[in-house]
Amino acid sequence: MPLGTGIVRDDRYLRHGEGFFHPESPRRLEAVYAMLDRPDMDGKFVALPPRYATPEEIGLVHSQSYIGLIASTAGKGNFSLDSDTQTTPDSYDTAKLAVGGLLNAIDGVMTGKVDNAFALVRPPGHHAAKDQAAGFCLFNNVAIGARYALAKYGLKRILIADWDLHHGDGTQGIFYGDKKVLYFSTHQYPAYPGSGVLSETGIGEGLGYTINIPLKARSDDALHVKAFRGILQPVAMKFKPELILLSAGFDSYFQDPLGDMRVTAKGYVCMTRILMDIAAACCQGRLVAVLEGGYHVEGLTESVKAMLREMRGDTHVSEDDLDRMEYEADQGKDQILRRVEEEINPIWQVF
Repeated sequence: MPLGTGIVRDDRYLRHGEGFFHPESPRRLEAVYAMLDRPDMDGKFVALPPRYATPEEIGLVHSQSYIGLIASTAGKGNFSLDSDTQTTPDSYDTAKLAVGGLLNAIDGVMTGKVDNAFALVRPPGHHAAKDQAAGFCLFNNVAIGARYALAKYGLKRILIADWDLHHGDGTQGIFYGDKKVLYFSTHQYPAYPGSGVLSETGIGEGLGYTINIPLKARSDDALHVKAFRGILQPVAMKFKPELILLSAGFDSYFQDPLGDMRVTAKGYVCMTRILMDIAAACCQGRLVAVLEGGYHVEGLTESVKAMLREMRGDTHVSEDDLDRMEYEADQGKDQILRRVEEEINPIWQVF
């Protein structure tokens, strides 16, 4: 019997960034939360209340000096960590709550309380490095989540998928030499932060466990689906993850002001279905998503809603739909996916 889809939400996530104009504003979650309260969505999900992550949990990824720096901003006015990333008086508490919200979502899935989960939290995290904030990110939520799951549940293999328009350089760097975590990213290239070329595939024991799909501007649903189904799925079926984490950024949405991609809500749903199929085959359906970017508020809300309905089972993308998407991608002239296959096949031998 289905257990349901868990949701992490809390109005305290709206406190970070109050009082100044910024693309990563509280309006993003205000709109998503309002959507969840509408009659067609209300009461359909399992509430997973967040908690504050401990310094020890955050220290699974970040240095104590960096945690101290972020802690020192608590209660203070606007403080710039880099040209894009600022804190406000409640940012430190909100960032701890974002990490703890994801950790509770992971616990919910790992203990069988829910089938899958979406941590609708902020600030985002995938640009944050061990000692540095970047790209609106303070703590690297998904990276801490992976380290937490490895330690608490004794896992050996975790897949982190990242479909945010901007490459998750922080997440990549943290796991670049680690074969326990397979990091897979589709992203616009060139774009901020300038990393994520296809030759970045890991080092040492982690060689081959980073897979980058640097897509051209205006890449559409079909090309993203082809990347997930044609490259990630066969590799993941060989890797056999015990948990799948998703950095769910929606700035590749076709109207997003900070990007130039052409993904629609349908595209996100199709990629979700592919991840769910991998999870069903490899790890009892264990899929946990955490919100990253997405700055077109209406597009973000539409896409999160569609994704949640797929996760819950209200919709189900068919194999025919995915076949059509792949066929559309094959009609294009973009050779990037073929080049990625050539780059990683000596290691994975699945193409």
